[in-house]
Amino acid sequence: MSATVRVISIGTMAANPHWGERGAVRPPHATTSLVVSGAARILVDPSLPAQALVPRLAERAGIGPDQITHVFLTCLSPTHRRGLLAFERAQWLVSERERETIGVQLIEKLREAQEAGDEDLVQTIGQEVAVVQRTTSAPDRLAAGVDLFPLYGATPGCCGLLLPSAGSTTLIAGDAVPTVEHLEAGQVISPCYDLESARESFTEAVEIADWIVCGRDNMVPNQSRRI
Repeated sequence: MSATVRVISIGTMAANPHWGERGAVRPPHATTSLVVSGAARILVDPSLPAQALVPRLAERAGIGPDQITHVFLTCLSPTHRRGLLAFERAQWLVSERERETIGVQLIEKLREAQEAGDEDLVQTIGQEVAVVQRTTSAPDRLAAGVDLFPLYGATPGCCGLLLPSAGSTTLIAGDAVPTVEHLEAGQVISPCYDLESARESFTEAVEIADWIVCGRDNMVPNQSRRI
């Protein structure tokens, strides 16, 4: 069975260096995609606020939040999950490495905030911890034709989804491949967690995918692979 993917909302960077932008000129948000495989409806990176994302989901796919069976986060960055709470009935999935690494970092920050007596910060970090605890480590295969694809580097455990089919292979890449300009220039997102790993992941993405859903752009053809 081949899975299908549809872009629900095209993301953007706060500043795209390939457009000559050096400082933030717009609110950043990640690309949100819907993957359908059999009965599974997997929403990837619900980045827009719920009040914007829920109508967009209806416009682009004709479904509501209760029909989403899974939410997959390519990473745990808050930018990628602003609308997450609109999908309480879905199973929230993220890579095990991302979940464990970010979870440990948040627990340490929470301890420091508690020791400093900063109640506002304790509450804020506590909410972040609750989100991580609510997530589940994603399996190697989320559904038929939907495979977890490690793309570490942009964040500690950034992962995409690989959708192979008879005619072509599509990769939802998250911030491992942020925009079409980054793809064409062979560049990774900056700043990133681990530059060397990010470059390796970028290379793997380009080598395997015919179509790439960029983390802050549309779904685009991988021209280097087509050539």
